[in-house]
Amino acid sequence: MPRPFDPVTPPPLPQQQGATFPRLVELMQRLLAPDGCPWDREQTFATLRRYVTEEACEVVDAIEGGDRDELRTELGDLLLQVVFQAELARAEGSFGPDDVVAAICDKLVRRHPHVFGDATASDAEEVLRNWERIKATEKRGGKPEKAGVLAGVPKSLPALTRAQRVGEKVARVGFDWPDARGSRGKVGEELGELDEAIASGDKDRIEAELGDVLFALVNLARHVQVDAEGALRRTIDKFTRRFDTVEARVKQVHGGWPSSAADDKLTLAELDGYWDEAKRAEQPPRA
Repeated sequence: MPRPFDPVTPPPLPQQQGATFPRLVELMQRLLAPDGCPWDREQTFATLRRYVTEEACEVVDAIEGGDRDELRTELGDLLLQVVFQAELARAEGSFGPDDVVAAICDKLVRRHPHVFGDATASDAEEVLRNWERIKATEKRGGKPEKAGVLAGVPKSLPALTRAQRVGEKVARVGFDWPDARGSRGKVGEELGELDEAIASGDKDRIEAELGDVLFALVNLARHVQVDAEGALRRTIDKFTRRFDTVEARVKQVHGGWPSSAADDKLTLAELDGYWDEAKRAEQPPRA
């Protein structure tokens, strides 16, 4: 007798092993052919940089939105960028899409010796330590004694993400506060130095001290197990949502924003009042 359908656990998808990947490669080759797409044929590694970043960000948006259909679409767009650049490389004779796939497969095997070799890993943290150790060795041509702790952290990462990754890496070799209290104390110390810099009026010093405050806050986020980038994105989304409500009220009550900064028909007190309304509207009703 067949097992009744469980609405909580969806039935598994048919086994998929990447059989459709060659079709994407063939389509990209057709687009880059002499009689292919003029726009695609004009692209270079440099011109595609912005699209790689944009598509990766759209994948993140889809993950946060929770829409799996949207995520599938955005992952496809990101994969297109991988195949596009691999085909550009094939055309210049450096490597091709098969080399890209082979390289990541080999890397996965090398960096999971607890799965594909004789090594052991008792928990996820040990897996990460082994991964970083193997990665650092690879970055220095197999010479672990020359491996840098911060090797492999991309400089093009968003600043908050890069700061958190740097903190994670140095923490694994013991260069870190023992707990969140030390990290929180550092935030206070850096805020004091920022206040002094602001009082001095030295723009360069202010920038440097503000950077120190941000870095200290990211380290505090790491200690309390919060993703700093995600936390800031959440706050920006909240601010945007509330400001949209403020703007709607301004349009409703005043017919829109003042035509110039000199127009004083909107006071800060009024705007603060609309902001408080937006905050109250988001609060759940009391029982």
